[in-house]
Amino acid sequence: MDQAIPSRLCGRPFDETDLARIRHEITLAQPPLRAEIARRVCRALDWTDIQGRPKLMSARVGLLRLHRAGLIALPPPSWGNGNGRRFVPRPETCPETCPEPVPVSGPLRALSGLHLASVGDRRASHVWNSLIERYHYLGYSPLPGAQLRYLIQWDGGLLGAIGFGAAAWTVAARDRWIGWMPAQRQAHLGRVLNNARFLILPWVQVKHLASKVLSLAARQVAVDFPARYGERVVLLETFVETPRFAGTCYRAANWQYLGETTGRGKTDRTHQAALARKAVYVYPLSGDFRAALGVVVA
Repeated sequence: MDQAIPSRLCGRPFDETDLARIRHEITLAQPPLRAEIARRVCRALDWTDIQGRPKLMSARVGLLRLHRAGLIALPPPSWGNGNGRRFVPRPETCPETCPEPVPVSGPLRALSGLHLASVGDRRASHVWNSLIERYHYLGYSPLPGAQLRYLIQWDGGLLGAIGFGAAAWTVAARDRWIGWMPAQRQAHLGRVLNNARFLILPWVQVKHLASKVLSLAARQVAVDFPARYGERVVLLETFVETPRFAGTCYRAANWQYLGETTGRGKTDRTHQAALARKAVYVYPLSGDFRAALGVVVA
């Protein structure tokens, strides 16, 4: 059975008129592809960022939610979304995606040219995906929603990868700490970004490197996100699986520990999932982050 029409979709007001226009655009889309439908919906609903660019990623996330709720019918993904399949690196990118396991050690100051290289093309994307699939304990899966991905590099080559995607829908410890009511969370969740993947390659043993990368990432995300999506991001979050990890690098980079998750997963809204509990850490990117997230500050 179809679910009720949501009052908000991806942070914007939504009603029956909007749903009818989306259904109409689906019938007109040529070619009948999800990407083309998202473009048409952005035009029809004036779904743009502050620079006037279509918010295609948000539109696709919203359309998928409506599709899964039975409110619209989207065509099948043209290339598949990779769910349930392992990522297979292409042979032609092996020199980059299979770096030589040459030990890197010594003091942090010896890593000349340390920087985060933004993933901005298909080749860099494949390198990032392959590193995460090969060396991260969670493996590769597409990051949800608006995202930023970086390769961690120095003059001597690759050191790892880090990626940020859409924030968790609801996290009790985070929401209490912010002071969010449900309506405020729905309206402003897009200004929170989740550090979903963080990898230092296993043969890299440099003290304080992880916390240094987190500091670099916080500064770069604050600049790159509005440049790409036209909106401020004011808070970072992450979830550390305990006891596998202690969260030491996040604490060293001044991330704040808020407590533990309830073990239902990032996007669970039906209270059905049963996952391991994780430690919740956050990092504000600006002093006015609560006001930017819709909380009235006395």
